[in-house]
Amino acid sequence: MGYYNDLREYIQVLEENNKLVRVKEEINKDTELMPLVSLQFRGLSDADRKAFLFENIIDVKGRKYSTPVLVASHAGSREIYALAMKCKVEEIADRWRRAQVSPIKPRVIGSGVVQEEQHIGDKLLEHGGLGEFPVPIATPGFDNAPYFTAGNCVSKDPDTGIGNVGNYRIMIKSPDRAGFNAYGLRHLGMHWEKYKQRGIPMPVAVVVGPTPNLGLVAVTKVPYGVDEYDVAGGIAGEPLSLVKCKTVDLEVPAAAEIVIEGTVPTDYLEREGPFAEHTGYIGMDGPNLVFNITAITHRKGAVWNAFISAFPPSESSLMRGLATESTFLKHLKEDLGLDAVTDVAFHRESGSYQFCVIRMKRTHPAQVWRAMYGAFSLDTALAKIIIAVDDDIDPRDLDSVVWALCYRMQPHCDIRSVEGKTAALDPSGVPPEERGKYAGRPPTSSLLINATRKWDYPPTALPKKEFMERAMKIWEERLGLPRLNLKSPWYGQSLGYWPEYLEREAELALEGEHYQTGENMAKNRTQV
Repeated sequence: MGYYNDLREYIQVLEENNKLVRVKEEINKDTELMPLVSLQFRGLSDADRKAFLFENIIDVKGRKYSTPVLVASHAGSREIYALAMKCKVEEIADRWRRAQVSPIKPRVIGSGVVQEEQHIGDKLLEHGGLGEFPVPIATPGFDNAPYFTAGNCVSKDPDTGIGNVGNYRIMIKSPDRAGFNAYGLRHLGMHWEKYKQRGIPMPVAVVVGPTPNLGLVAVTKVPYGVDEYDVAGGIAGEPLSLVKCKTVDLEVPAAAEIVIEGTVPTDYLEREGPFAEHTGYIGMDGPNLVFNITAITHRKGAVWNAFISAFPPSESSLMRGLATESTFLKHLKEDLGLDAVTDVAFHRESGSYQFCVIRMKRTHPAQVWRAMYGAFSLDTALAKIIIAVDDDIDPRDLDSVVWALCYRMQPHCDIRSVEGKTAALDPSGVPPEERGKYAGRPPTSSLLINATRKWDYPPTALPKKEFMERAMKIWEERLGLPRLNLKSPWYGQSLGYWPEYLEREAELALEGEHYQTGENMAKNRTQV
């Protein structure tokens, strides 16, 4: 069976897997909708979180909308994310690797349901333009407008013709005007700079509600020059079907719910923001790109799709984390040839962007530093803190990572501070009132920490594996106690330094012959 045909088929799969909440009672999109979904990220475990489909929407002025709103559909939980990729949870990383190593180019077809209804020219505003859709206010009380949070922005490099699909917050400013938070080093912003050099506006199309593979790719740090349509095809195992836009020279998914076409002027910027961001802080306002809309096309009975992107953990931090981990792992293992790297984890507390842990098999110290510098160099905005740990440390368990930091690292020789980063949304970079002094992003830096063992260590202070496994059987089969979620390490193992006489004494203890050990100690007393 192939990948999903459209977002609606995917919604059915969510419901069949008990991962969808249908809300039929009246909900205010401006004051109630996003707070309701946000509650689950503050009060439920990952396994208990679900996607929400709101079917009866009003706004603060009492206007009713016929368009339903789907939220947390891509990464409400790891299980939902796996459904979006159409694989098992344990297959996510390999599916990402396959998508990047073996991308599949899209195909252009003659027509698609995304253009069933068309609002163009003097009919552009006949249904209210952007006001036709119930775009939620993501953070009531702080956001100054409704924002697209799952708008997949399509643009092309005018030099190479290679496309890009990126997810950027989009502020609604009027029925036919919006603002992109993409100025600077983001790929859309890099395209804009090239159009600026030509002195012409940049064509852009914003896709809402494509099949979920494109939404997953759009939030991922795919290298510049790699077309996200190709990677999305790699996830699906089949090409995306695209159609030509009506007013700009771009292609968009034929089965998407909604497409907004338009151009971005290159001779002026306009204030955009503030908006609640993945850092856990409000991303402040500043000069940014403007989007003048030339066409709106959509399916009949279209569904509006939105992501939760705010204080971590959120939907965006999980989406971003799983994809970023896979991208960095592929870069270190395959692009740099570092076979010693076994896993990469980006922690949700950092919005899944800044706290990176690299797990490695014990090897030469130079390879450890090479891995950390390789992670540092992949993207200028990612990986503020990079920690290398051994393969007995769970990189996703902070308890395990902190243990490694405390006992496998010395600050005077295992820590390096490296300049050369630029993090646009990090409030620690410069004071908010000074951000306007920098064109694009203020300079930041990274901390590299080698928390691997530099020599042989005594064993881990836990019972050996055979005894822990025996205890687990008693726990589960004889005592019927709650299911265990074991942390690594969960059993003791040798870490290289364990003399033979100590191993023998431990064996004597298990034979009930520990008095022999005491007698031997008495024979070998040290005089003082």
